[in-house]
Amino acid sequence: MVQRSPRLSTRRIASRIGVSRMQVWRTLHDEDLHPYHDHRVQHLEPGDPAQRMDLCHWITAHPELLSVILFIDEASFTRDGINNSRNSHTWSHDNPHETSVTKFQKRFSVNVWCGLLDNNLIGTFVFDNNLTGNTYEVFLRNELPGLLEDIPLMIRSQTYFQHDGDPPHYTRHVREYLTFKRLKTNIVVVPHR
Repeated sequence: MVQRSPRLSTRRIASRIGVSRMQVWRTLHDEDLHPYHDHRVQHLEPGDPAQRMDLCHWITAHPELLSVILFIDEASFTRDGINNSRNSHTWSHDNPHETSVTKFQKRFSVNVWCGLLDNNLIGTFVFDNNLTGNTYEVFLRNELPGLLEDIPLMIRSQTYFQHDGDPPHYTRHVREYLTFKRLKTNIVVVPHR
């Protein structure tokens, strides 16, 4: 039964064959089978690994820039985003190194922005509504300057602003605003995708 369905719980196995859970545990143990838990991994699009390598090569070629790149990201938090991984396992003789792909920013109740510049944590900032191109532009215009107040102007004038591939980062009006800001204050946008 475990060979056909390695993700069955001991409770279901016991129920299906009419024995106690302890009997199932003993049998699985006698067969040298162990419950291995999945590792949650971030969903990747097909082109992401190559783009990540390009960024790594660029950083390796310019290590002095690590202290002036503002790395930013948003994280979504939902009520249904918590999963009890103790109930998710695979029975096997050897660790199969199973992973479970999680979805991101598909459905959320709150979206939190944070940045990292050298050893400085920038933010956090909580968006009231869903992150869109309009809300992101408002954030860039009205909130980000205040979040960067403690960063010396000399460092801000040399800062590379690294975005990930979130669609609101690349709407036309956000790109136009960032291009204008770059010409005005020497802030450069380094796209991840």
